[in-house]
Amino acid sequence: MASPLNSSTISSPEAVAAVAVWSTRTELMRHQVTAVTKLLPIRIGALFMEMGTGKTRTAIELATRRQDKIDKVVWFCPVSVKHTIAFEIQKHTSCTAEDIYIFNDRTDEDRINPTARWYIVGIESMSSSARQIHAVASIMTDKSMAVCDESTYIKGHDSNRSIRTTELAKVARYRLILTGTPFTQGPVDLFAQMRFLSLDVLGYKSFYSFANKHLVYSHKGQITGSMGVAVLADRINPYVYQVTKKECLDLPEKYYDSHYVSLTEEQLDAYQQAKEDFAVDLLEYLDDDGESSAIAIFRLFSRLQSIVCGFDGDARFESNRIDALSGVVQGLSQHSHMVIWSKFTKSVDDICAALHSTDKLAIAFDGRLSEEQRALALTQWRQKGGYLVATQSMGGVGIDLTEASAVIFYANGFKYAERIQAEDRCHRIGQSKDVLYTSLYARCGNGLCSVSILHDSSGFQMGAILSVQELFPWIDVIWHDRICFLNPPCDIVIH
Repeated sequence: MASPLNSSTISSPEAVAAVAVWSTRTELMRHQVTAVTKLLPIRIGALFMEMGTGKTRTAIELATRRQDKIDKVVWFCPVSVKHTIAFEIQKHTSCTAEDIYIFNDRTDEDRINPTARWYIVGIESMSSSARQIHAVASIMTDKSMAVCDESTYIKGHDSNRSIRTTELAKVARYRLILTGTPFTQGPVDLFAQMRFLSLDVLGYKSFYSFANKHLVYSHKGQITGSMGVAVLADRINPYVYQVTKKECLDLPEKYYDSHYVSLTEEQLDAYQQAKEDFAVDLLEYLDDDGESSAIAIFRLFSRLQSIVCGFDGDARFESNRIDALSGVVQGLSQHSHMVIWSKFTKSVDDICAALHSTDKLAIAFDGRLSEEQRALALTQWRQKGGYLVATQSMGGVGIDLTEASAVIFYANGFKYAERIQAEDRCHRIGQSKDVLYTSLYARCGNGLCSVSILHDSSGFQMGAILSVQELFPWIDVIWHDRICFLNPPCDIVIH
């Protein structure tokens, strides 16, 4: 069981206090103290702490205890959580809004607050915004501390955001990465994250030398396996603190419920047509060896998923899904706060419209909102309650939604990691109630994507005889809450 422990038990608080510009005002838990104790003496480190275990608070403590050695903290994080990080800094420290500068679309070298101690930068902006890249370069010094939050955002070794974020942070005196899911696709994800810290951690100067030693490729260039994983674990161990919720927290339970929705005749016709069109797609995307490309299966899954949600491109269908949602919501009316997750922004609009007539607010939270609008939406939901209707790609990372203990998955995204991230927005430090997760599934007959026939991990039927695993043997199957997730190199969810 986790227990609070005063951060002053860590070494030399008096030395820090002598030069401190800010101080912390919340206590560390025992596992957070262990993390700080391990990483404080070294300049680089990784917090592989499961979602909900307080890795942000731990990183803030490391920065606080290094005040005598740093001039600022530059905190890279997903754009969707920039304001959440600012909130957490003010919650856990004596810093005010004036001490924090949040990068935005207008940021350039001349607009940055030069007296701030914390600079919060959207990782995605490192892909496209030259102004923000130059602005970060202008503030990063050899006395800075660079933090990469949700470091799987830079796992692509050859992506612009990964290369630029790493280059910008290279000059910093201290570098720290944070993530609860370090390996969403296996050891291949490790190289770029460790490169942010230092090439010396793994001991390879390039991705290709790393891949030659640790990745197995098919004749088509697809990653099919790994080797030497124990060696990698030994090399990163001195720099990593890793913990799961089960190891360090005594959290309430998770419970799962399922509701099945029948398709309308119109949807069934469109569903059948999509499967028939799939045969054409298979031929269109044949590769040079005459084998089917993953593109076809992606297209099919996306189309079928949209059909069961009530649309196919611009076409709209009558759907029972909203009625099913209304029934679920009615049964959970005792909850003041609820979260409803959906993959599609069209569904977000449908849900908000349907719930508008209830006695609770329905607040949209997706990528169409600006950063300021999303921050305002969260504040409104936290203060007034109601339904936060969010897309997993936007709201599933980095935000605290522990006000809710009732969660509905209206339509899942494609990625297993997104589902787990979304679940743990509510199941984390600060949650005092059991959390109920309700998923809506479509009954689609005996065809592909019918969850009613997905009872084992041997693949799923396509018509009577064809399985995805026969078509694509490199796909692995993971089962979670009766959902089939197809693992790397294509993360797909069927529901």
